[in-house]
Amino acid sequence: MLRSDGDEVKHLSLGEIPPACDLAEFNRHRDLLFSIAYRMLGSVADAEDMVQETYIRWQQSQDDSIRSPRAFLVTIISRLCINHLQLASVQREEYPGQWLPEPIMTGAGSDPFGDARNGESISMAFLVMLERLTPTERAVFLLREVFEYEYAEIARILDQNEVNCRQILKRARQNVSAMRPRFKASQHKQRDLLRRFLEAIETGDMEGLTALLSQDVILYADGGGKAAAVPNAVSGAANVARGVLGGFRKFVPANLTRHLTHINGEPGIVSYLEGKPFSVVTLDIAGEQVRGIYVLTNPDKLTHLSEPSQI
Repeated sequence: MLRSDGDEVKHLSLGEIPPACDLAEFNRHRDLLFSIAYRMLGSVADAEDMVQETYIRWQQSQDDSIRSPRAFLVTIISRLCINHLQLASVQREEYPGQWLPEPIMTGAGSDPFGDARNGESISMAFLVMLERLTPTERAVFLLREVFEYEYAEIARILDQNEVNCRQILKRARQNVSAMRPRFKASQHKQRDLLRRFLEAIETGDMEGLTALLSQDVILYADGGGKAAAVPNAVSGAANVARGVLGGFRKFVPANLTRHLTHINGEPGIVSYLEGKPFSVVTLDIAGEQVRGIYVLTNPDKLTHLSEPSQI
């Protein structure tokens, strides 16, 4: 168990059971904790579990010994997430087909991140990019690049030294820099391209769809072995266009209800079949073209999606 005495993080003995801390204080940081955990794990359910486990640790801590509740809580959840990722790595290697993060609605009235939300860092493309990192690299990268912690703070949170943290961040940046777009499209441009993308699919317009795609576009699809999905990523504008149109004709029911809404901070499409979530589609758009398509049909990752508001 962890305890923060000012700048120092110490271990409590198993026999030391301090009184419960204030729930209101914990709730002040809940959005931040969920925000860190979701970006670390790419799963709503796992992020909620980590927040709950952090609260249990918080309850068992001595209130008057914690000078910075925020630092204490971020330390706990960061270390819990690193441990969870290390254990989950084998499961993800054995996952049927492609693994994608669990989508989350971020439209008006449904955003779970509160004030801790931070633009592109919850996008599907960003979360997929983070999969290239080790658990510790992912934690350092997020704490520094997204949550803007100082190196000294990160070192205390992760029980590292500052020099190591700088080296870890350097490696992490090198691993993800090639995947980050130089020119991110505006929300208006994203909505426009999303509507044109959907229109081209529904009308079977191969030429129109291909024109929307960059030459190095990649199609990712996650069915989890429980729904139709291509087993491997597909690349190249012509290949992706054929794959998207072919999959739409073969696997998509005619009576779907589609909503254009916000998924992971960006415009996306959520489809429902007889009132139940059927699929989620989000696009990674850079400049004037689509560079990534993310399709989720694994029902286990969609059950939490409610009827969204249109955009």
